Amino acid sequence: MDGERASEARSAELAGESPRGGAAGPGGSGSSSLLQADVLDLDEDEDDLEVFSKDASLMDMSSFSPMMPTSPLSMINQIKFEDEPDLKDLFITVDEPESHVTTIETFITYRIVTKTSRGEFDSSEFEVRRRYQDFLWLKGKLEEAYPTLIIPPLPEKFIVKGMVERFNDDFIETRRKALHKFLNRIADHPTLTFNEDFKVFLTAQAWELSSHKKQGPGLLSRMGQTVRAVASSMRGVKNRPEEFMEMNNFIEMFSQKINLIDKISQRIYKEEREYFDEMKEYGPIHILWSASEEDLVDTLKGVASCIDRCCKATEKRMTGLSEALLPVIHEYVLYSEMLMGVMKRRDQIQAELDSKVEALTNKKADAGLLTEEIGKLEDKVECANNALKADWERWKQNMQNDIKSAFTDTAEENIHYYEQRADGFPWNWSNV
Repeated sequence: MDGERASEARSAELAGESPRGGAAGPGGSGSSSLLQADVLDLDEDEDDLEVFSKDASLMDMSSFSPMMPTSPLSMINQIKFEDEPDLKDLFITVDEPESHVTTIETFITYRIVTKTSRGEFDSSEFEVRRRYQDFLWLKGKLEEAYPTLIIPPLPEKFIVKGMVERFNDDFIETRRKALHKFLNRIADHPTLTFNEDFKVFLTAQAWELSSHKKQGPGLLSRMGQTVRAVASSMRGVKNRPEEFMEMNNFIEMFSQKINLIDKISQRIYKEEREYFDEMKEYGPIHILWSASEEDLVDTLKGVASCIDRCCKATEKRMTGLSEALLPVIHEYVLYSEMLMGVMKRRDQIQAELDSKVEALTNKKADAGLLTEEIGKLEDKVECANNALKADWERWKQNMQNDIKSAFTDTAEENIHYYEQRADGFPWNWSNV
């Protein structure tokens, strides 16, 4: 009976009023309308900032309640979820970046702390240090082991455009957060989390990891694999299944739109920074001005106080953009590149099968040997396709949730920002 009451209470909570007074409806499995044209109407000379398509194929509006909320905050509340119980058994933290300077190079290592209750681990807690090249090695091993699974992206190796110092504090912190997310994405993946190379990465000391890296295929073997992959890609795929044609079209459209959103978001942040830098100079100016205007002392000091509050609100808003929105959007820009790579690897596997079938049809080689190879390749193609289809649905759901959360959090932060701006003018202007 207690369980039934809890279930009924939960249903009533989801169907009833939110804590802020708005209708709290479930977000559902649908996705946000963030990529629709109606969201932004930019009056700019740049054509590429005005080309949001009205195609809603990437996202739909089914997640919104038919009851229109009465306030912006209640609309935000209606698409937020209660967190489900956390059943994780692998917790990873990336922290404490440390600079290393040698006669040959300068690099940063990061401490990785792993806590787990899994039986396949020798201990419940591990602490190692890794540099960026180690993360690259792990990503490469995962792609090699699971060519059609969607491997989480790493942050770019080189500095972002406009960043002057490669190893300044902001750059290091941004990379640390991205590496932290990379490892936790893998830990949350139903297949990648049990990969042996991932386990070694988390637990092995530096010399052990170095030894483990040398156990992979030799240079000639890797070159042979590369040559075969290039040959397959050159031949192309003659009959790509319809579902993968649709998937490829989605990826191309998603890539175009997420790159555009990334560009706009970066520009908004840049303009906000310039506005903040200019505005924070006016407070001291009005304080100095009040010293020479006895009749306007209170008014000028009030303006200075207002400017100071506005500066604090703007700075908080910029922090929200740089921590909540920009990293999420840019991660999915990198994801779009990863998805193109996954589709290319799937096509290479199918192209290899097509070439064997064509050779058998033309009787260019021993029929018995080719038949055996074709059977193995058919199994390989089927496994690759099934893996991609399953991972695709999981990735799309995560993408929709991440982007929806990023934009709703940003919208809520903007509402608070303008409320604080409005509260920054407490006096009656008719007295000025």
